[in-house]
Amino acid sequence: MSDLAGYFPDASIMAGRIDALLLALTLVSVLVVGGIMAVIVWFAFRYRRGSPAARGPAPSRSRTLEVVWITVPLVVFLIIFVWAAMLYLELRSPPADALAINVVAKQWMWKVQHPGGQREINELHVPVGRPIKLVMTSQDVIHSLFVPAFRVKQDVLPGRYTTLWFEPSREGEYPLLCAEFCGTDHSGMTGRVVVMAPQDYDQWLERNPGAGTLAQQGEVVYRRHGCSGCHGESATVHAPGLAGIYGRRASLEDGGTVMVDEGYIRDSILRPASEVVAGYPPIMPSYQGQLDEEEILALVAYIRSLADREEAAP
Repeated sequence: MSDLAGYFPDASIMAGRIDALLLALTLVSVLVVGGIMAVIVWFAFRYRRGSPAARGPAPSRSRTLEVVWITVPLVVFLIIFVWAAMLYLELRSPPADALAINVVAKQWMWKVQHPGGQREINELHVPVGRPIKLVMTSQDVIHSLFVPAFRVKQDVLPGRYTTLWFEPSREGEYPLLCAEFCGTDHSGMTGRVVVMAPQDYDQWLERNPGAGTLAQQGEVVYRRHGCSGCHGESATVHAPGLAGIYGRRASLEDGGTVMVDEGYIRDSILRPASEVVAGYPPIMPSYQGQLDEEEILALVAYIRSLADREEAAP
């Protein structure tokens, strides 16, 4: 679908489908409300005081009319519900090959970290035609990342990770907004998404080298805090190994299982006693207050890289 009514840019592969759903829902709602209002107005005119309309006993009930009146709206709205549910599930399922970029919200700015170590504030550079997955958290209050041109919005919460994905379909610059009131300078918490051709994006990465990749920065944090003393191959402490664990399901002491993703790794660092891996004693200390959100994101990137290395090994 083209830009919605010509006013809002349509700059992602999902934007047109979201616009179509919105327009369909609006059209059905207008038809239903308009039909009811038309009947109300007609009844008010037809049965006004002094009109010659018949006012005898009501006609016998029509089951056919009742069935049609109930069934047709039900079917229409069930179709819209299924349509919206399928679209919602797709929006919540990023492709496996999506480029993962970390976002930390803070009063009143967006701090972006690319896998190569590049950092931005209130800007997000991405290549056109490639799925982008944002892994987001907040350092203080609830924020909400909103890119109108992509038709995507997701709350960014303190104490947990939320994800959002999109695939830009047009090059250009698009507003990046906070859609959740977050304090006195909420209205100034703005930025831009810069969508570039793939070769231009690669050149931008080269012009803005980071201090090592995010995974390399995470390895520095890993060594500095002595994590290898328990999780390393030669460790004497009985703790789970980290190589290859990302993206798999882990068995827990309580008999359940959990997917080892960004959220689980974060909880394991800050609240290690909440979900203990089966076969291991709950001896890991909490690093709450010792690591900031950017260091935790770097640790997550490092642990994720261990899984990638294992898969790449012959």
